[in-house]
This record gives sequence, structure tokens and C-alpha cells, in this order.
Amino acid sequence: MKKKFCIIGAARWGKDSMAEIWKEEFGIKFKSSSQAASEIFIYDNLKEKYNYKNPKECFEDRMNRRKEWYDLICEYNYNDKSRLAKEILKKADIYVGMRDSEEIKECIKQNLFHLIIWVDASERLPLEDSSSFNISKSDADIIVSNNDDYQTFKEKVIRLGKIIFQ
Repeated sequence: MKKKFCIIGAARWGKDSMAEIWKEEFGIKFKSSSQAASEIFIYDNLKEKYNYKNPKECFEDRMNRRKEWYDLICEYNYNDKSRLAKEILKKADIYVGMRDSEEIKECIKQNLFHLIIWVDASERLPLEDSSSFNISKSDADIIVSNNDDYQTFKEKVIRLGKIIFQ
């Protein structure tokens, strides 16, 4: 069985960067929760409301509608808190950007992830509003600091990747 991972942390803290580095260095497949949700159901829900021309335009506007996206994902996961995670893990090794504590607790209960990683940039960026993010670093198995420059972060991510993937 292939190992599955979840990368969590606040907005713009480096979660997708970590996954991109692992993709480049180790060929690992990942999907962000926002990208997957947009493709699966959010674009269809919001395209008329905001006159989006395509899913890409919807996805690119997500930062302006964080609470609304969070609420739509929670609604999608209402009957099964791990629903989106299961959809992502069908095609990817890494789920990037889970935002809800009930969802992560259910995924932990179902043993969907081998490891949960918190990317922390709290020394240089604020924690986002709890109306669209209520996970804490205590939900993670390990914490990777992203409080220095990108090169330092990349080196840490590659060293961790060597331990995990080689």
C-alpha cells in the first residue's frame, strides 16, 4: 500500500510549496483541497453567482471567498467528514490544505493518512481567521518550520522527503 499524507497549516504558509518540492524531487502526486473541491463541486455551485467563465477563474478567486469555500466543503462533507479526503486520495498521495478539525479527526479515526505534517510560518505570517480554518498544529504528527527563506525551507523539505520516500 502506498503511503498517504496530509499537509496542513494556515493560508500561504507553504503547504503547496512543500508538495510541489516533493513532486519535483520524488515524483509524489498531490492535490490541494481547494483545487479538488473546485473541480468536483465548487465551480458548479458558484459559477452563476460570480459569473466565472471556467473552473480556473473560480479557483483563482478562492482567497476572496475563503469562508464561503470553507462552508461549501463542510456541506459537501456533511454526511461523511472524510468524503473529500477519500476523493483526493483516490488519485493523489498527498492531501494539501485540510481546513476543518472535524474532518481531520475523522480522517485520523479512519487511518487515511500515514503522516500529517503542519507547515508553520507563524513567525512571519499571521494565522488566518477561524471562520474558515480551525485546525491546529496539535493535529499534526510533525511540524516543519517555514519561517526562514525559501531555500532553507526547500532544503528541510528535501531532507524530510529523503527520509520518507527513499
